[in-house]
Amino acid sequence: MKMALYKLIVTLLISLCLILPLSQASKFEYCGNKDYAVKVSGVKISPNPVKKGKPATFTISATTSETITGGKLRVDVRYFGFPVYGEYHNLCEETSCPVTGGDFVVSHSQELPGFTPSGSYSLTMKMIDGEGDELTCISFGFHIGSASSVTDI
Repeated sequence: MKMALYKLIVTLLISLCLILPLSQASKFEYCGNKDYAVKVSGVKISPNPVKKGKPATFTISATTSETITGGKLRVDVRYFGFPVYGEYHNLCEETSCPVTGGDFVVSHSQELPGFTPSGSYSLTMKMIDGEGDELTCISFGFHIGSASSVTDI
């Protein structure tokens, strides 16, 4: 009986060690000392590290005391400090609008091309309201690894 309980505990601990790195939030920084209307509470990247040629999802948890009826997200990506990618997204396509005061989530999924170089990247995300005012700006790092060697059927 003790041996079975021991094996169960060891199995659970090993499982936690494998799962936790995949679900941990990434560290982020605000773009300056500005007091933004939207406060970011966390960034999750899935999978982490990102796999080239596979979909990746960036999920930003945030809160606001204002109502946001529309706007856009500006995403800029750098590789070794050099800009490699930038685009705008409609905010209401990345979260449900209108955003009323309280917690909300912005989520964006994208598949990176298979030729994307492996390595460390930084991403800057600016949230801009319909009048052009910057609601928040954060930056965080992420890593792109190799695509899986297992072929999907």
